[in-house]
Amino acid sequence: MDIRIAVDAVGGDHGPGPIVAGALAAARALPVSLVLVGPEAEVRRAVEESPEACGVAVRFVDSGRAVGMAEPPAAALRRSPGASIRVAAAEVAAGRADVLYSAGNTGATVVAAHALFGMLPGVDRPALAATIPTRRGEAVLLDVGATVKCRPQHLVEFAIMGEVYARVALGIEAPRVGLLSIGEEATKGNELTREAHRRLAAGRPAFLGNVEARDVYAGVADVIVCDGFTGNIVLKVSEGLVEIVGEILREGAADAGAPRGLPRRLDWSEYGGVPLLGVAGLALVGHGRSLARAVRNGIAMAHRHAAAGVLSRIQHAMAPTGVSSS
Repeated sequence: MDIRIAVDAVGGDHGPGPIVAGALAAARALPVSLVLVGPEAEVRRAVEESPEACGVAVRFVDSGRAVGMAEPPAAALRRSPGASIRVAAAEVAAGRADVLYSAGNTGATVVAAHALFGMLPGVDRPALAATIPTRRGEAVLLDVGATVKCRPQHLVEFAIMGEVYARVALGIEAPRVGLLSIGEEATKGNELTREAHRRLAAGRPAFLGNVEARDVYAGVADVIVCDGFTGNIVLKVSEGLVEIVGEILREGAADAGAPRGLPRRLDWSEYGGVPLLGVAGLALVGHGRSLARAVRNGIAMAHRHAAAGVLSRIQHAMAPTGVSSS
């Protein structure tokens, strides 16, 4: 059976063209059907102009405009209940689609998914889980922007969800969990990280302690936990560094022995999106700058997550924890 993916077709910095082209390319290669959400005439035109459209199952759902990248998410959705991201999330909530994908306003995606899907039992706050390359393979960094203000228990929840995600999505049998802080010692960091360290050390056997920023890509941990403010800064700094490294390599200024696969391993568009964990529905968030290749990879990730039962596995892991926000 095809996996139905609701796509916010007008979200993103570049309009519907690359979103639709990438989604159609993914649907030609995978057993998925597309639910394209946005002003219907505009989205239909983008489909008609794409050479990838032939033979792809598409259903159009008319909606209002996308939430702008600079708009406050909650206020924008209150003013525009027919916004494309909210209508796309409603398709998943009503069971007419299996996964939500958007490269639009991240905050609006989080707010819409939270409101329409609700939260999994045992989860108080959602987290965006980014897959990052390391010396030893891949790791999960969460949260990278869904929950900016965290309490210690939220970081414990993120650790549990991150462990499950690393097992299911990355195939890591026994994920090692680290807490991002300013020093390895348990006494280092602010009040949030010190208390989170205490709780993780007491209740999570996979917890190995604090991880400093310089070791994020060293492979010392398979799951790295932090609040969304810190995680988003880490991610954006990394993106900027990758762009500079790519320029240096293209200019031929790097050592001739530099690994040929380095740019691709560090390219965010290779992953296509990050899952929003903790909500009671599958949602993938793409980068606002996504072009067709990134969207195609994001839709492929959405398909893999639905096929692997990521949501049900995280729900099963969280249910017996009895976590609370105290």
